[in-house]
Amino acid sequence: MAQVPALPGAGTAPTTSPTSVRGAIQDTAITPSTAQTGAAASTDSLPDAQLDKAVAALEKGDKAASAQALQTGIAAVEAEAQQKPSSFKDKILSQVGKLKTLLPLITGGGLGAGVLGKAVGLTKLASGAGRIENLVSAGSLIGKASQLSSGLSGLGSAMSVLGGGGSTGKSLVSTALSGVSKLGQGGPLAKAAEPAVKSQIGSVLNFVKGAL
Repeated sequence: MAQVPALPGAGTAPTTSPTSVRGAIQDTAITPSTAQTGAAASTDSLPDAQLDKAVAALEKGDKAASAQALQTGIAAVEAEAQQKPSSFKDKILSQVGKLKTLLPLITGGGLGAGVLGKAVGLTKLASGAGRIENLVSAGSLIGKASQLSSGLSGLGSAMSVLGGGGSTGKSLVSTALSGVSKLGQGGPLAKAAEPAVKSQIGSVLNFVKGAL
């Protein structure tokens, strides 16, 4: 199970001292550059795109912009989870709750981009998996190759926050992307490939559930 380090309890004022927070940042294996890699998959059209901006702003030292983007991103991801529920809803809201506890630490100067990047990556894993699940459950996958490719690529990038544990997931994503490419060819080939693609995507989603 991937864990976000040094998170204060949800709903309480953070009591972590700047010194202990700095220690947590130094101990984490996620560096700002790695976090940025995991955050780069979103586009501005996705609800969690603001989360990427929060990490990027904090890496530049712009705490105000980071806090504002994080607050906007939290609201957008939370709203999407409520309006378009999936079996990942509870996991999404759990990760959002952890982001909320980090919000006051940004302006306080006690939070590094590495810790925020990992928390954002885990949130994106949950929300991205929820979107893909909804897409698959909506019916035939024919004509959805572009959306599926984008969603799977986003999951693969976000898996960077899992460290070595993400290698299995990335392999599953790669297999699923190969299958999705056949859907884009249309015709009998796409129809024949659809059952296998659904199974491959299911394996990716199961991996994400186990990782969160």
